[in-house]
Amino acid sequence: MSEPFMFEKPLGMRDVLPNLHSMQRKLGDRVLQEFRLWGYEQVQTPTLEYYETVGKASAISDKQLFKLIDFHGNTLVLRPDMTAPIARLVSSSMKDIPYPLRLSYCSSLYRALQTEGGRPAEFAQVGVELVGDHTASADGEMLLLLNRALIQAGLDHFQVAVGHIGFLNALFLEIVGTEERAELLRRQLYEKNDVGFKEQVKAFGLSSIDEKKLLKLSRLRGNEAILAEAEQLTESAEGKQAVAELRDLWQGLKEGGLTRYMKLDLSLVLHMSYYTGCIFEVYHDRLPRPLGGGGRYDHLLAKFGRPGPATGFGLRLDLLAEAVGKLEVQPKKRCLLYSRERRQEAYRKATALREKGMQVVLQDVAGVDDIDKMSASYEEIVYLIGKTEEGKR
Repeated sequence: MSEPFMFEKPLGMRDVLPNLHSMQRKLGDRVLQEFRLWGYEQVQTPTLEYYETVGKASAISDKQLFKLIDFHGNTLVLRPDMTAPIARLVSSSMKDIPYPLRLSYCSSLYRALQTEGGRPAEFAQVGVELVGDHTASADGEMLLLLNRALIQAGLDHFQVAVGHIGFLNALFLEIVGTEERAELLRRQLYEKNDVGFKEQVKAFGLSSIDEKKLLKLSRLRGNEAILAEAEQLTESAEGKQAVAELRDLWQGLKEGGLTRYMKLDLSLVLHMSYYTGCIFEVYHDRLPRPLGGGGRYDHLLAKFGRPGPATGFGLRLDLLAEAVGKLEVQPKKRCLLYSRERRQEAYRKATALREKGMQVVLQDVAGVDDIDKMSASYEEIVYLIGKTEEGKR
């Protein structure tokens, strides 16, 4: 391997410059504030976790994990998601705190790439986990909170697709008979490959009735009216229960007054294998990919020794910033440009202005090469130069 140039970065890594960093931080703060208003308490987990616990439980492909070996020979991973680390946290440090638990986070995640393709290997995500509540009301809370958080961030014209992985799993096993065959169908739906899905269905050699049932999935998108059609497709108790849960969920969304942002999509599949019930994804017309999503995962906590139902979601801050476009214009910094004789005076003035909430830069004039070029970065420059001269520019 040749030695990298000084300006090169590892595959998928990004520099975040001041304006974008400031915007992402402000968006994160707005979303976290909305989470706080709903009773979610912020936590932080280690950047490094054990591969044997969080790494394997994360449902992220092994090829996408950044792995390290510690001095004791243990395999570690950079956290690839936040759901598994929070499941570990809930089952260990918080094991004596009764359910339900409402937790939030804002953390960097790491997923290795074979080719960059415009995707980041490191990205910041903000999200929540509601642990210990099995009801449809908890699923509804996730979707209502998701909507409110996006609106508070300044986003409009977004859409949330809502599905149920339990419905799909029940229907697939009912018709194709094995988990291996069901996984082939889920893969095509996850990739949103309608042509590939149809070809896979035909390759199974099913009866015309069963084939029509599966092909109808791609048309089960819309409002609550599609639930009656979905119920007719499945004969299993699990499938009908899933439809009943979606009907209850949709009623709660109507009561919350936010169904205008929602659509049902019974063909929806997410990349995480631990989901068990209601799932959802957020789309925006400025983005080529979903900016976030989540759903119910009722079996993950048991892997860490504290069984319990759970649901949650995450939003990528880089994609949220791209969708929002720009925040309101913020005032530029003020600069107190001083000479050595008036440094103490400059310190006093800067302190007084900062106590009023103003952003102030102190700059020794001896350290400036070109005042005219520098002035473009500031709303105002106050000159404290010499013993008596003072002016503003």
